[in-house]
Amino acid sequence: MALLAILTLALLTYIALMLSLYALSYLTSATTASSSSSSSTTSRISAYYARLLASWFCLILCAAYGTVASAILRVVEACGVKDAGGLSQWTVARAFKWTMWAATGVTFVVQGEEELRRRPAVFVGNHQTELDVLMLGCVFPPYTSVTAKSSLKYVPILGWFMTLSKTVFIDRKNRQTALAAFDSAVHTMHTAKQSVYIFPEGTRSYYTAPGLLPFKKGAFHLAVQAQVPIIPIVVANYSEILDSRRKVFRAGKIPVKVLPAIETMGLTAADVDRLTTETREKILDELVRLTELARGQKVALPANKAKRLDREARSSGIDVKGVQAVGAA
Repeated sequence: MALLAILTLALLTYIALMLSLYALSYLTSATTASSSSSSSTTSRISAYYARLLASWFCLILCAAYGTVASAILRVVEACGVKDAGGLSQWTVARAFKWTMWAATGVTFVVQGEEELRRRPAVFVGNHQTELDVLMLGCVFPPYTSVTAKSSLKYVPILGWFMTLSKTVFIDRKNRQTALAAFDSAVHTMHTAKQSVYIFPEGTRSYYTAPGLLPFKKGAFHLAVQAQVPIIPIVVANYSEILDSRRKVFRAGKIPVKVLPAIETMGLTAADVDRLTTETREKILDELVRLTELARGQKVALPANKAKRLDREARSSGIDVKGVQAVGAA
């Protein structure tokens, strides 16, 4: 009973702190127009931490729900309902989508959802910040699981949920176990028609302008090995919504575009390099376009992209003006 009382007190304190920060943000923003810039700074920072606390709360709440839901769906599957376990991550994703929308006012708006119905497939997309977990909550189709670094399976609640919901864990330090994980993923994709979502950049970029880190080839080897399509998913740069370095975390809707599938039927390992480059170019093109639409203005291109476009334009006799290059690394 004492432990329960302590946990209840901790939860109530957490919620009270979160609500107090939201209130402080609202009150200081209301006086910003007629006061000093310090009010604006206070409003921005308090809103940042309020939404950060709200996001952690939603994540833990949904992971706890997911642990229970995944266990129940595994039992249902064992009782004869085929592939019921494959719905685990989808149902938790949707729960996270709606709790985050209610708690933070942030969501992702998806275009091209018809492509998400293809099954099985390897979904690949750009990776910006921790907020991409919410993006998955908004995008994730049924019968899809993520890949994750193996250390996450030992995280309380979150790790339990991921283990029960058929997450593909990969030990990036051990090539042999990583390949074994991919072999297991291929088998699951064929037998259960389970799709996989992979961030080919391998880590978050935290870019404030549209850009991509170099792509790792694992997702493309997996798609070729399984002979399933690659479906690129592009998220507009949302540094105006979340930027941890500037302590910015605002409410808003972030556009997402699902691109047409790239077929891999008949391709071999020899085609992986070309496939990786082709997919990265398509994602980068759409990333720039989508960010410009979201911001209502032209955005600077990554350096290598701007140089390539400039060379192509000059060789065609077209004078490209106003193209500014920024470093992508």
